[in-house]
Amino acid sequence: MKTNFYVDGFNLYYRAVKGTPFKWLDLLAFCQRLTPSHTVNRIRYFTARIAPRPGNLRGPQRQQTYIRALETIPNLQIHYGQFRPRTKTRPLATPIPGLPSYVRINDTKEKGTDVNLATCLLVDGFNHDYEQAVVVSNDSDFALPINVVRDQLAIPVGVVNPNVDRKRSAPNELTSAATFVRRLRETTQRNSQFLPTLRDGRGLINKPSSW
Repeated sequence: MKTNFYVDGFNLYYRAVKGTPFKWLDLLAFCQRLTPSHTVNRIRYFTARIAPRPGNLRGPQRQQTYIRALETIPNLQIHYGQFRPRTKTRPLATPIPGLPSYVRINDTKEKGTDVNLATCLLVDGFNHDYEQAVVVSNDSDFALPINVVRDQLAIPVGVVNPNVDRKRSAPNELTSAATFVRRLRETTQRNSQFLPTLRDGRGLINKPSSW
């Protein structure tokens, strides 16, 4: 069965990859292991370029190295949203008598990736680009587009819940909308790593020594 994968990059990172030695993730091998009896027709990866932050000044460089590695996968496309910096005013959880009860903080907001994923899932479905779709995310905001593809286009849509913790199941909205739901296993990540060194048109791509 011709299958397209729609990967919520930040959801996958924060739910399954952060804090593990499996950040050098080969998404083609990853998707093939998730559906071993089906053909991986297309992988769409949704992310946003990060900016340097205190304690993670080299984050953008590591991200760009990983993106170069992903770009060596011929049937993978990367779709970018944006990180927008902004200042917020928030109340203190425990105000100190005589001092201000509100503080101003610097924050960043990721914009566009959810809309991009939902749009591509729907457009590809209407264009008959796949016989089955798989969304790698546990974000309940995707319930409606998944339900539209499943019910109005009569195309099966699966959800891979990136929470490897068995106590954290997929939201009920996704479970109800999807044709099937699978939980990501740590062994899938472990066995789906790029080689330490890859090559593209610009030269060698080396896995970051620290992450």
